[in-house]
Amino acid sequence: MAIQVRILPAPDLYLRDPQDTELGRRILSTSIRLMDELGLEAFTFKKLAKELSSAEASVYRYFSSKHQLLLYLVSWYWDWVHHLVNQAIAGEPSPIARLRAAVSALTRPFIANPGVPYIDEHLLHQLVINEGSKAYHTKMVDQENNKGLFLGYKNLTAEISKMLLEINPDFSYPHSLASSLFEMAHNHPYFAEHLPRLTDLKKSKHLSEELDEMLWFWVTRLLGLSLEVPQSQNVVDRQIE
Repeated sequence: MAIQVRILPAPDLYLRDPQDTELGRRILSTSIRLMDELGLEAFTFKKLAKELSSAEASVYRYFSSKHQLLLYLVSWYWDWVHHLVNQAIAGEPSPIARLRAAVSALTRPFIANPGVPYIDEHLLHQLVINEGSKAYHTKMVDQENNKGLFLGYKNLTAEISKMLLEINPDFSYPHSLASSLFEMAHNHPYFAEHLPRLTDLKKSKHLSEELDEMLWFWVTRLLGLSLEVPQSQNVVDRQIE
């Protein structure tokens, strides 16, 4: 069944919300594909407009620059991941089971959701792995942070941090561990694909499962848990489907 989802990025991330118009939605879907194909450096609004068979000025009615567009896509992505985490932990009976489900949600490649037809979540996931850090590794990061442009990432970090502290209230580094889990979930698949000597994971169809095991290993060791925590029922159900 399609899940009807409406992600609402911060208003400073656009000039006109692209989700409100047919052209705007096409800008989102086409930019994800083209940016992933070309890379951020080679991607331009001129090339995007050509793919859309539209005027370049039409793109500028929605976004002031490709950096703002990337910020929008990355923000949309983190809000979507937060939604997936909330889905994964719903109904889990214990703090450990909720954390286990959340970690698994972070490491599964996301599939397209029919409820958001103009966003290919799987391709967006790949784009964020390859280009996402360029959204905040910039000279303008402090000014953009003051405008609340990274709230999606920070809210998800706060959610995972809360789960960590539910299990171990004395743990000193909940935000550091949460953000590290996100970065590892993105960096290590990239390393496995392109820089294999930087990771112990191997490029294979089982990469997501191996990444899940690796992240859970770090979580259990740092929190002082047994590695053999029963697997989340939500995760088991997804594997059976």
